[in-house]
Amino acid sequence: MNEDLLWPAYRTPTDLASVEATALEERGLPASTYELLVRAARLWPEKTAVTVLPDAARWRQPIHCSFSELLAQVHRTANLLHGLGVRRHDAVALMAPNCHGLLVATLAAQLAGVAAPINSALSPEHIGELLDRSGARILIASGPELDESTWENTQKLAASGAVDGLLVLRPTDAPTPAPTLPDLPGVKVAYASGTADADDGAVFVGVPPASDDLAALFHTGGTTGTPKLAAHTHGNEVANAWMIAANELLSEDSVVFAGLPLFHVNALLVTLLAPLFKGQTVVWTGPQGYREPALYGAFWEIVEHYKVSAMSAVPTVYAVLSGCPVNADLSSLQFAMVGASPLPTAVRENFQAHTGVPLVEGYGLTEATCATARSFPDHPRPGEVGQRMPYQQVKVVRIGPDGCWQDLPPGQVGVLAISGPSVFPGYVVGRTDGGHALDGLGKLVDGWLDTGDLARVDADGFIHLVGRGKDLIIRGGHNIDPAVIEDALLSHPDVAAASAVGRPDRHAGEVPVAYVALHPCASATEDQLLAWSADEITERAAVPKAVVVRDTLPVTDVGKPYKLALRAEAARDVVLGELHGLAGIRSVDTVVEDGSVTILVGVTDPGVEAAVGALLGQYTLTWRVVRRKE
Repeated sequence: MNEDLLWPAYRTPTDLASVEATALEERGLPASTYELLVRAARLWPEKTAVTVLPDAARWRQPIHCSFSELLAQVHRTANLLHGLGVRRHDAVALMAPNCHGLLVATLAAQLAGVAAPINSALSPEHIGELLDRSGARILIASGPELDESTWENTQKLAASGAVDGLLVLRPTDAPTPAPTLPDLPGVKVAYASGTADADDGAVFVGVPPASDDLAALFHTGGTTGTPKLAAHTHGNEVANAWMIAANELLSEDSVVFAGLPLFHVNALLVTLLAPLFKGQTVVWTGPQGYREPALYGAFWEIVEHYKVSAMSAVPTVYAVLSGCPVNADLSSLQFAMVGASPLPTAVRENFQAHTGVPLVEGYGLTEATCATARSFPDHPRPGEVGQRMPYQQVKVVRIGPDGCWQDLPPGQVGVLAISGPSVFPGYVVGRTDGGHALDGLGKLVDGWLDTGDLARVDADGFIHLVGRGKDLIIRGGHNIDPAVIEDALLSHPDVAAASAVGRPDRHAGEVPVAYVALHPCASATEDQLLAWSADEITERAAVPKAVVVRDTLPVTDVGKPYKLALRAEAARDVVLGELHGLAGIRSVDTVVEDGSVTILVGVTDPGVEAAVGALLGQYTLTWRVVRRKE
């Protein structure tokens, strides 16, 4: 590994060309996430790698773990998995809220086999499908002390024969002795930590992974109800982690704050793997992460106490923090990173005005490992999600009816496509003797990834998103499959057609709403259908905020559902509600162009423009004010 070539001069957008003047292969990146951890333990053995808070109330009583200790713990857990029969191409499922044990288990699963994180809030049916698709026969999950509801579901899964082995995680500061675990016929059940502690942790007894071996399988939303598992190689994760770390804004002394769940690629890449490159300490929240209400009352004190330099969260977190009184010294906080869902202008402006801390936007997706574009706190460009990261290429294309791609020049709107070392090898579609069978499922074309997002890209590689070609609803960073909502409503005997879209929301970015058409002579009301959907949909975040009954639903010329018209209607309804009663408003119209929605606000009094901007700036909307005559 060439340490001299590892860190180029990279602080401003103009540095990109000089960074890429050296080939990525010459920089000598570690071959795997395991080698990345080994390097960190060699360079900073006694330095604190992770500081884990038990919960918000006990933020002054964390546990600390050095890089050498973290490596030994990963060795122990990986050896335990190896002893249970896990080999290079075997998936290990992980289903637990964040805790110290989950950090160790995630790295260990990538060392012994392939990590397959699962969101425990998914329905039992989806969890079962994900286990089946991944082929995982070992599940590492939270025990009764850590998350009672997950523990109950885990026992049912194990008893049903879904897995052969169950390793149980305890809270970060769990007392001794541990509760007795139940006997489950045919399933080996044990605590992960207690069983692994018998190993001295000096070495991994199996064969370490290579760069092209699979490291993880992440479930991601799609346009159907079937879960998709996106595969990441070790090379994908190491390259993307280096791209995130390869900037001069943060040094070895920087402290990173983490609160996103580890089943999300942002938490793994941005706040676990990237800090390993520079030996940065990461402060992790308790099991509830940013969802713990008590965290916000102590947040600024935590920043001051641990001298946090950077943090990563979704827009909803920053919207809440903008209302939390600053009662501590924030001088250590250089910038805050935001991603996973569109950033409303008002959230950016309110947070920065409230704290004086730059909010740095980024863009990425699971199929490109995590991050594709980053912004620069010293060179803000509002309205753009950032410049492409080194060694990733981006372009926009027009996809014809025959599926053929036509490259478009810089500045034109088209479907955003990405290539480079972070692009995933495909989705899991089955198993072979050699491991997981992968397929791009139409998203990969000659090494380029179709993101499904509509954008324009300038000559400097800065990306401006203008809409989504895909139908996913992103609520506070949570991907919601509209088919889940539509299927639930279509199961009602009165519903003939259903279409779910995202409605702009000042707090969550967008929330799901549904439009339905009824069968002739049917009489179901909107309130009845809303109650029905709440009963039928097990994923709470996917329950629509409203159900609107219409005579017909819009379709394209060939009879396909036309959701863009419904998104436009939902956006217009929000704007009408915000501007209601505001003098000088003449009209509110929508324009659908290049797959995106623009709101046109007609005003008769120019003096009202500032008020319109203040109200609509709270949303991720594209809007323009147009002068109208009386």
